[in-house]
Amino acid sequence: MDSIDNRLKDIAEIRSLMEQSSKFLSLSGLSGVSAGAVGIAACAIAWMQLGKSGSDHADTQMLLLYSLEAVVTLACAIGLAAYFSTRMAKRNGLEVWTAATKYLVMNLFVPLAAGGAFCGILAYHGIYWLIAAAMLIFYGLALLNASKYTLREIRYLGISEIGLGLMGAMWPDYGLILWGAGFGMLHVLYGAFMYMKYEK
Repeated sequence: MDSIDNRLKDIAEIRSLMEQSSKFLSLSGLSGVSAGAVGIAACAIAWMQLGKSGSDHADTQMLLLYSLEAVVTLACAIGLAAYFSTRMAKRNGLEVWTAATKYLVMNLFVPLAAGGAFCGILAYHGIYWLIAAAMLIFYGLALLNASKYTLREIRYLGISEIGLGLMGAMWPDYGLILWGAGFGMLHVLYGAFMYMKYEK
């Protein structure tokens, strides 16, 4: 009986080592919370600017301002995610930049780059009302694509982002609200859940 238990324990350890080598397991819940806070702040700023402009139609100046906000929001979110995840990896004695990390970044970057290009094309053709929805959809696809190389819960976040993006495409008048819900509230809820589950 002891022999069987020892073998099962060895198998569990081997499986754990294989998972650590093939997946990035240091994705901190605090990175999700911080990214969500940045998203909510960006949405609030955009909402105030929209109120000041007195119109929900994007002119060139407003579009450039929103684009700048989106880029700053993404940069802050990625920077905070990298900071908290690196801190968590060091705390657990794990390497940060592994083969799994490279695959994660690559699988996340390709859909994000395609989404950024697609949003630029939408803006070029004056289809501004679909940009917020497209951002959510491509971001969700990026998360779904990268979920193979990190914690499996991230795929549910990706699916939720895609759902909000499709809703934004169907009801574009609520695009900014849904954008804030996707990049803000969903990240906060996801990050809090992951923190309580894996880090608390």
